[in-house]
Formats: sequence, C-alpha cells, structure tokens
Amino acid sequence: MKVLLAGGGTGGHINPALAIAGIIKSNIPDAEFLFAGTPNHMEATLIPQAGYNLAKIKVEGFQRRISLENIGRNAKAVWYLMNSGSRAKQIIQEFQPDIAIGTGGYVAGPVIRMAAKMKIPTAIHEQNAYPGVTNKLLAKEVNHVMLTVKEALEYFEKDIQYTVTGLPVRAELFKKTKEQARAELGFDDAFTILSFGGSLGAGAINDTMAEVLKWHTSKGLPVNHIHGYGGMGKDSFPQKMQEYGIPLKSDRIRITEYINDMDTCMAAADLVVCRSGANALAELEALGKPSILIPSPIVAGNHQYHNAMVLGKAGAAQVIEQKDVTNEDMIRRIEALYNDRPKLWSMAESASFLAVRDTEERIWGVIEKLIH
Repeated sequence: MKVLLAGGGTGGHINPALAIAGIIKSNIPDAEFLFAGTPNHMEATLIPQAGYNLAKIKVEGFQRRISLENIGRNAKAVWYLMNSGSRAKQIIQEFQPDIAIGTGGYVAGPVIRMAAKMKIPTAIHEQNAYPGVTNKLLAKEVNHVMLTVKEALEYFEKDIQYTVTGLPVRAELFKKTKEQARAELGFDDAFTILSFGGSLGAGAINDTMAEVLKWHTSKGLPVNHIHGYGGMGKDSFPQKMQEYGIPLKSDRIRITEYINDMDTCMAAADLVVCRSGANALAELEALGKPSILIPSPIVAGNHQYHNAMVLGKAGAAQVIEQKDVTNEDMIRRIEALYNDRPKLWSMAESASFLAVRDTEERIWGVIEKLIH
C-alpha cells in the first residue's frame, strides 16, 4: 500500500502526520510513505529526520496586514498557488498513492484537493477545536474528516463524513509514574508545578512565572517547580532569577531554556501552566493533568482559545486570556489549588475523562474503510 501524507508549517501539523504514518505502519508493515511539504518550513527537516521521503511543493499563506513587504510576499504566494496544482498532480502521478491524508497547513490544500480530483481516497485530520482554513475548505472535497474534538464540527459543513478520533500522543508519556519521574528529577513528593511556553517561550508566561517562583521560594513553601523559558527568555529570564536570588537548579527548582525530557516533567507534575496547542492539550488529557491555560492570542482563528475552552468548560483547566494575566491573579490561583487538593484531583479526573483512549484504533478504522 502507498500512502501520501501532506501537512506542514508547524509541529502541530507535522507530528500528527508522523503519528498517522506510524499507525498505518503498525497495521501494514510494508506500506510505502511519501510526505508532501514545503522546502523552507519545519517539515523539510523533521520528515527526513524521521526517515521518510519528502516531495517538495512551494506554497505560502497570504498576509492580511498591508505593508510593502507583505504585498511582495502575497505576490509570491499567488505565483506559488498558480503552480501548486500542477506540482501536486506530478507528485501524485509519480507516486501513485492508494490513499492521501492531509493534516493541515497550506501545503495540504493543493495536494489533497488534487488527490480527491483524481479519485484517490482522501481524508484529513483536524487537530484544533477551531479548524484551520485549509481543512475547512478540504472538508467539502475529501471522503472523511477526522476530528480531535467534536466541538470542531460546529465550523464544518453539516453533511461531512466524520469521526472523532482524538489526537495521537507519544507512547513515551506513559512509561514513568509520578514517583519515578520525581526521583529522576531529584525532587521529593511535594506539590510540583510544570510551566512552559513552547520552544520559543512566551513572554506572558515567563513574566508571571518569575513572580510565582519568587512567591513560593520567598515563603519557603514545599513546592517543586520546572520552568522552560524558551528562546525569547534566553537572556531575560536567567537575569531575573539572579536578581531574585533564585538558582536555576536546586533540589526544588529546575529552570531551563528547553525542556528536552517533557515526558518525565509531565509525569512529575501536579499542575501544568502552558499555552493551549492541540498536542499539549491531548497530552494533558491523556495523563489527567490539571492545568492553567493561557492561549496564544496570535494564532490563526484564535484556535488556542477554542482548544482551551474545551478543557475549561469540562472543569479540567482554568483558562486565562493573555490580556487578563496578572501576577497577583496567577499567584492567587496557584495558591488556591495548592491548598485545595480535592479541587486539583477533580480537575485531574475531568482532564482524564476528556481523553480519547483508543485514538490509534479509531484512526486506523477510518483508513481501513477508505482503502477497502
């Protein structure tokens, strides 16, 4: 069987495509795969690193803000769009796939659209509660739509064929108990906070976590805290910790630019403070972790807010819009949860209840029907 996967631009589109390839491979070990992606985004590195071939196609999104630079970028996007159909057709004709699956990002548009036009079985997977533009357009043309959460259905045409599959999460996340993870980190069994803003970091999370760290260390509270400040906090966050007299590493504190052992840190945590990308939320649900979510306000369609509200409405998370974040409010929220363990356990149960435990089986069920 030959499988064509298209998706890119961000890890949020690439990782699900890689996960779907893994699901197919576990069911059909000799399946052949080809990924379609752009030559200048993350997929150009991540796909070959994962051991898959990448067929390159130039596609760019349109810039809505008017400026001389963006006029030039939009002209280039138009040129790429005009040529994307013929390039997609070439990729499909050369590879001859039995199925084509899109996971979002602009690059999925011309590839999956052309596959559908050529009568190849097609599916898309939407990761967010508020779908991306590409997937909203493709949903009308593909044979099946896979959704991470049912709430996304509100934004699609009413007559689409769909399955709520959830989002695949990494198997490594389930390999350690909370006790094992804390021992590995050198922590005791005290209340443990994990906070991060993604690989680049998030200024709003860094700023308020600096004050949270100052609060619980100055009070001598038995709190363990892991914080990843990301690229944008590379200079400012360590400097702030030095100013506050807080070490970057101690028997209760671990502060680092990147969190390379997220499986261990997530397992150790009692409370997670983070953005609300689809992958992070699927992991919070799978592990049953209470959270305080600060959605990024600068993502397409404000989709992180919609993602966060799925957990917020279920009682699994507290959601704070970035414009409403204050140090005093964040400390008050964390202190309240620190002092109210039954509330924390209730949030954990609610998060766990949202998890789709048979995601791989559901995704394979969709694919199996399409290829037979």
